[in-house]
Amino acid sequence: SGKLPTRFSVVRYGNVMGSRGSVIPLFMKQRESGVVTVTDPAMTRFFLTVDQGVKFVIDSLFTMIGGELFVPKLASCTIADLAEAIAPGCEQKIVGLRPGEKMHEILIPEDEARLTLEFPRYYIIKPTLPFWANTAAELNGKRVNKQFSYASNTNPQQMGVEDLRNLCAPFLEQAPEAQQQLCPA
Repeated sequence: SGKLPTRFSVVRYGNVMGSRGSVIPLFMKQRESGVVTVTDPAMTRFFLTVDQGVKFVIDSLFTMIGGELFVPKLASCTIADLAEAIAPGCEQKIVGLRPGEKMHEILIPEDEARLTLEFPRYYIIKPTLPFWANTAAELNGKRVNKQFSYASNTNPQQMGVEDLRNLCAPFLEQAPEAQQQLCPA
Protein backbone atom coordinates (compact mmCIF):
# COMPACT_ATOMS: atom_id res chain seq x y z
CA SER A 1 0.00 0.00 0.00
CA GLY A 2 2.27 2.73 -1.27
CA LYS A 3 5.49 1.15 0.07
CA LEU A 4 6.48 -0.68 -3.12
CA PRO A 5 7.30 1.18 -6.31
CA THR A 6 4.92 0.78 -9.22
CA ARG A 7 6.28 -1.46 -11.98
CA PHE A 8 5.09 -1.67 -15.56
CA SER A 9 5.69 -4.35 -18.18
CA VAL A 10 4.04 -5.11 -21.50
CA VAL A 11 2.81 -8.31 -23.13
CA ARG A 12 2.79 -8.57 -26.91
CA TYR A 13 1.00 -11.47 -28.52
CA GLY A 14 -0.91 -12.52 -31.61
CA ASN A 15 -4.57 -12.76 -32.49
CA VAL A 16 -6.93 -13.83 -29.73
CA MET A 17 -9.35 -16.42 -31.10
CA GLY A 18 -12.97 -15.36 -30.87
CA SER A 19 -12.21 -11.81 -29.73
CA ARG A 20 -13.79 -8.74 -31.30
CA GLY A 21 -12.44 -8.32 -34.81
CA SER A 22 -11.29 -11.95 -35.00
CA VAL A 23 -11.63 -13.62 -38.38
CA ILE A 24 -13.22 -16.73 -36.82
CA PRO A 25 -16.76 -15.32 -36.44
CA LEU A 26 -16.47 -13.92 -39.97
CA PHE A 27 -15.54 -17.33 -41.42
CA MET A 28 -18.36 -18.98 -39.44
CA LYS A 29 -20.88 -16.52 -40.88
CA GLN A 30 -19.50 -16.69 -44.42
CA ARG A 31 -19.50 -20.48 -44.58
CA GLU A 32 -23.31 -20.40 -44.66
CA SER A 33 -23.01 -18.91 -48.16
CA GLY A 34 -20.46 -21.52 -49.27
CA VAL A 35 -17.74 -18.90 -49.88
CA VAL A 36 -15.21 -17.52 -47.39
CA THR A 37 -13.05 -14.50 -48.19
CA VAL A 38 -9.32 -15.01 -47.73
CA THR A 39 -6.90 -12.14 -48.09
CA ASP A 40 -4.06 -14.34 -49.36
CA PRO A 41 -3.79 -18.11 -48.83
CA ALA A 42 -0.11 -17.76 -47.82
CA MET A 43 -0.82 -15.06 -45.21
CA THR A 44 0.16 -16.21 -41.71
CA ARG A 45 -0.79 -15.15 -38.21
CA PHE A 46 -0.06 -16.11 -34.61
CA PHE A 47 -3.12 -17.30 -32.66
CA LEU A 48 -3.94 -17.96 -29.03
CA THR A 49 -7.08 -18.56 -27.03
CA VAL A 50 -8.47 -16.12 -24.45
CA ASP A 51 -7.45 -18.57 -21.70
CA GLN A 52 -3.88 -18.73 -23.04
CA GLY A 53 -3.73 -14.93 -23.16
CA VAL A 54 -5.03 -14.51 -19.61
CA LYS A 55 -2.64 -17.16 -18.24
CA PHE A 56 0.29 -15.51 -20.01
CA VAL A 57 -0.55 -12.09 -18.54
CA ILE A 58 -0.83 -13.56 -15.02
CA ASP A 59 2.43 -15.53 -15.39
CA SER A 60 4.13 -12.34 -16.63
CA LEU A 61 2.96 -10.45 -13.53
CA PHE A 62 4.82 -12.93 -11.33
CA THR A 63 7.95 -12.88 -13.49
CA MET A 64 8.25 -9.19 -14.30
CA ILE A 65 11.00 -6.95 -13.01
CA GLY A 66 9.67 -3.84 -14.72
CA GLY A 67 10.12 -2.24 -18.11
CA GLU A 68 10.40 -5.48 -20.09
CA LEU A 69 8.18 -6.75 -22.86
CA PHE A 70 6.94 -10.36 -22.74
CA VAL A 71 6.24 -12.34 -25.94
CA PRO A 72 4.80 -15.88 -25.63
CA LYS A 73 5.91 -18.70 -27.88
CA LEU A 74 2.78 -19.33 -29.94
CA ALA A 75 1.72 -21.49 -32.83
CA SER A 76 0.95 -19.85 -36.14
CA CYS A 77 -0.93 -20.86 -39.27
CA THR A 78 -1.89 -19.80 -42.74
CA ILE A 79 -5.19 -18.02 -43.14
CA ALA A 80 -6.14 -20.59 -45.81
CA ASP A 81 -5.72 -23.44 -43.29
CA LEU A 82 -7.79 -21.53 -40.71
CA ALA A 83 -10.55 -21.00 -43.29
CA GLU A 84 -10.48 -24.70 -44.21
CA ALA A 85 -10.66 -25.70 -40.52
CA ILE A 86 -13.72 -23.52 -39.89
CA ALA A 87 -15.42 -23.89 -43.26
CA PRO A 88 -14.33 -27.24 -44.73
CA GLY A 89 -15.12 -27.62 -48.39
CA CYS A 90 -16.09 -23.97 -48.89
CA GLU A 91 -14.72 -21.99 -51.79
CA GLN A 92 -11.97 -19.62 -50.68
CA LYS A 93 -12.30 -16.34 -52.57
CA ILE A 94 -8.96 -14.48 -52.64
CA VAL A 95 -9.58 -10.77 -52.02
CA GLY A 96 -5.99 -9.47 -51.72
CA LEU A 97 -4.23 -7.39 -49.11
CA ARG A 98 -5.91 -4.26 -47.84
CA PRO A 99 -3.92 -1.03 -47.49
CA GLY A 100 -1.55 -1.31 -44.52
CA GLU A 101 -2.13 -5.05 -44.07
CA LYS A 102 0.93 -7.28 -43.79
CA MET A 103 1.38 -10.78 -45.17
CA HIS A 104 2.99 -12.02 -41.97
CA GLU A 105 2.89 -11.00 -38.34
CA ILE A 106 6.16 -10.11 -36.64
CA LEU A 107 6.16 -10.18 -32.83
CA ILE A 108 9.91 -9.61 -32.47
CA PRO A 109 11.57 -7.74 -35.34
CA GLU A 110 15.28 -8.24 -36.03
CA ASP A 111 16.14 -4.79 -34.66
CA GLU A 112 14.96 -5.95 -31.19
CA ALA A 113 17.07 -9.15 -31.26
CA ARG A 114 19.96 -7.50 -29.40
CA LEU A 115 17.62 -6.98 -26.44
CA THR A 116 15.83 -10.35 -26.58
CA LEU A 117 16.23 -13.23 -24.15
CA GLU A 118 14.71 -16.65 -24.81
CA PHE A 119 13.04 -18.75 -22.13
CA PRO A 120 11.29 -22.13 -22.53
CA ARG A 121 7.76 -20.68 -23.04
CA TYR A 122 8.35 -17.03 -23.89
CA TYR A 123 10.78 -14.29 -24.87
CA ILE A 124 11.63 -11.15 -22.93
CA ILE A 125 12.65 -7.99 -24.74
CA LYS A 126 14.74 -6.11 -22.20
CA PRO A 127 14.35 -2.39 -21.74
CA THR A 128 17.38 -0.16 -22.13
CA LEU A 129 17.25 0.81 -18.45
CA PRO A 130 20.38 0.74 -16.24
CA PHE A 131 18.88 -1.47 -13.48
CA TRP A 132 18.32 -4.25 -16.01
CA ALA A 133 22.04 -4.85 -16.63
CA ASN A 134 22.50 -7.77 -14.18
CA THR A 135 19.05 -9.05 -13.32
CA ALA A 136 17.93 -12.60 -12.58
CA ALA A 137 16.16 -12.72 -15.95
CA GLU A 138 19.43 -11.80 -17.66
CA LEU A 139 21.15 -14.73 -15.94
CA ASN A 140 18.45 -17.30 -16.73
CA GLY A 141 17.53 -16.29 -20.26
CA LYS A 142 19.42 -17.24 -23.40
CA ARG A 143 20.36 -14.45 -25.79
CA VAL A 144 18.99 -14.90 -29.31
CA ASN A 145 21.26 -14.41 -32.31
CA LYS A 146 21.59 -10.96 -33.88
CA GLN A 147 19.57 -11.94 -36.97
CA PHE A 148 16.69 -13.38 -34.95
CA SER A 149 13.12 -12.34 -35.61
CA TYR A 150 9.92 -13.98 -34.42
CA ALA A 151 7.53 -13.99 -37.36
CA SER A 152 4.44 -16.05 -38.11
CA ASN A 153 5.77 -17.33 -41.45
CA THR A 154 9.13 -18.58 -40.10
CA ASN A 155 7.80 -19.82 -36.76
CA PRO A 156 8.75 -23.50 -36.33
CA GLN A 157 5.46 -24.15 -34.51
CA GLN A 158 2.92 -24.19 -37.37
CA MET A 159 -0.64 -25.47 -36.97
CA GLY A 160 -2.29 -27.50 -39.70
CA VAL A 161 -6.00 -27.82 -40.47
CA GLU A 162 -6.61 -30.56 -37.87
CA ASP A 163 -4.77 -28.62 -35.13
CA LEU A 164 -6.89 -25.58 -35.96
CA ARG A 165 -10.14 -27.58 -35.89
CA ASN A 166 -9.26 -28.74 -32.38
CA LEU A 167 -8.34 -25.22 -31.25
CA CYS A 168 -11.50 -23.73 -32.82
CA ALA A 169 -13.81 -26.46 -31.47
CA PRO A 170 -15.14 -24.32 -28.58
CA PHE A 171 -16.19 -21.58 -31.02
CA LEU A 172 -17.79 -24.06 -33.40
CA GLU A 173 -19.66 -25.70 -30.49
CA GLN A 174 -21.09 -22.31 -29.50
CA ALA A 175 -22.93 -22.26 -32.80
CA PRO A 176 -24.15 -25.84 -33.34
CA GLU A 177 -26.62 -24.77 -36.02
CA ALA A 178 -23.77 -23.19 -37.97
CA GLN A 179 -21.68 -26.32 -37.50
CA GLN A 180 -24.34 -28.33 -39.28
CA GLN A 181 -24.27 -25.97 -42.26
CA LEU A 182 -20.86 -26.96 -43.55
CA CYS A 183 -20.08 -26.14 -47.13
CA PRO A 184 -20.92 -28.70 -49.79
CA ALA A 185 -18.00 -30.78 -50.99
